Amino acid sequence: MGNPIKKLLGQTAVYGLSSIIGRLLNYLLVPLYTEVFHQPSDYGVVSELYAWVAFLIVFLTFGMETAFFRFLQEKEDKDKVFLNGFLTVIGVNVVFFLLLLFFNQDIADMMLYSEHNEYIILLGAIVCIDAVTALPMAKLRAENKALQFAGIQFASIAVNIGLNLFFMLGIFDPARPEEGVLFILFANLFASLVKPLLLYRHFLNLRLNFDLELAKEMGVYAIPLVIAGFAGIVNETIDRILLKHILYDGVNVASLKYAEGEVGIYSACYKLAMLVTILLQAYRYAAEPFFFAQMKNEEKNKVYAKVMNYFVAMVCFVFLFVSLNIDVFKHFIRNEAYWVGLGVVPILLLANVFLGIYYNQSIWYKLSGQTKFGAYIAIGGAFLTIVINVIFIPIYGFYASAWATLLVYACQMIASYLLGQKYYPIKYNLRKFWLYLGVALLFYLITVVLSMEGPMGKFLVHNMLILLYAGLVYSLEKPHFRKG
Repeated sequence: MGNPIKKLLGQTAVYGLSSIIGRLLNYLLVPLYTEVFHQPSDYGVVSELYAWVAFLIVFLTFGMETAFFRFLQEKEDKDKVFLNGFLTVIGVNVVFFLLLLFFNQDIADMMLYSEHNEYIILLGAIVCIDAVTALPMAKLRAENKALQFAGIQFASIAVNIGLNLFFMLGIFDPARPEEGVLFILFANLFASLVKPLLLYRHFLNLRLNFDLELAKEMGVYAIPLVIAGFAGIVNETIDRILLKHILYDGVNVASLKYAEGEVGIYSACYKLAMLVTILLQAYRYAAEPFFFAQMKNEEKNKVYAKVMNYFVAMVCFVFLFVSLNIDVFKHFIRNEAYWVGLGVVPILLLANVFLGIYYNQSIWYKLSGQTKFGAYIAIGGAFLTIVINVIFIPIYGFYASAWATLLVYACQMIASYLLGQKYYPIKYNLRKFWLYLGVALLFYLITVVLSMEGPMGKFLVHNMLILLYAGLVYSLEKPHFRKG
């Protein structure tokens, strides 16, 4: 049997090609948006709408991706597992979209978009299409069809990028920013439609052979994951929604524009911090089926521990790379009006490091079937996120949101580790964890204390520290990786 970690890295590379390059291509839209939307408040509208998308996707996929991977290992009839999960997701989305058609104006009023209920309908169509295609995409991952998976992702991304460039550079008039929002939503809708078109065989082969008992089993497993995922998205995106609704005084248009502007600034700077998240998504696509496939491996806990070592080193490197080169990365945001928020980037980067470690640890409750603990941790985090944001946003604005994100992810990471050691012990190498994290933070703090003025000297010193960190990791991990 080959080295399982090398297999994981290989699959992560293939999935990462579509995820990282795809996300980077989508990231090219950030300088486009921040340039064509002259006011941060206009970009704030787009950011808030897509914060709602994140909530809806978790609910509308109904935890069936993870349930599919789990039951695939236990049931002999693999097709029936897929079919039940697929039909469940389709049913949930049909009901959701019908409700949306009836109540879109009420929802628009609640979201302070009373004159633009079309935003709500388009957004609903996008998330339903993405949710329905999630399980066929998961099936490709389970079958190790990474290249086909990547091809579909690339096709959808290419359509999105192409239409955005056409609409925003060729047709959009900055004097009418509401049209720009519609162009972005239409581009996303057409890009989402690419997936069901390329996955048409899964829809043509759909049979109404629903196994109610299997569906109940999968539902019992998945519901805590839905709750955990929903609460997790609260931690990730509720800050943008709360920023708008807390900073808006409920009366003045100027106050609403200010609140949306703060959302726009925070969201643009958050994109720089999400470079860690891009890496995490690429890793997640390969890691989840990989971890479940190791369930019968007698050495599985050693594999999980080694994977954690490599993962921590990797995300800490990204934290350093972006934080110490922020003077370069800031030009990614073309409009200097957004740069006032750059101070949140290192805070959010470190927060996403903790999120990645927490995600890596979360495999213990998925493997053991105790998904309720994932729900408990996420609900606790969501509660803490809301409390901190509500109390401190009026005082500190979006900096309160950044620090809330860091604190919550750190608490979730610690809680998951302690519960995991009690219910599904995995002997992680804590010395390496603290070494990699501690050295990364030390190097960052050194640059803060030095505060060099010359741009070239600053760039050289910062990147020498990054190379030193990479050398440390390489020297410690290379012998272990060779052994497998």
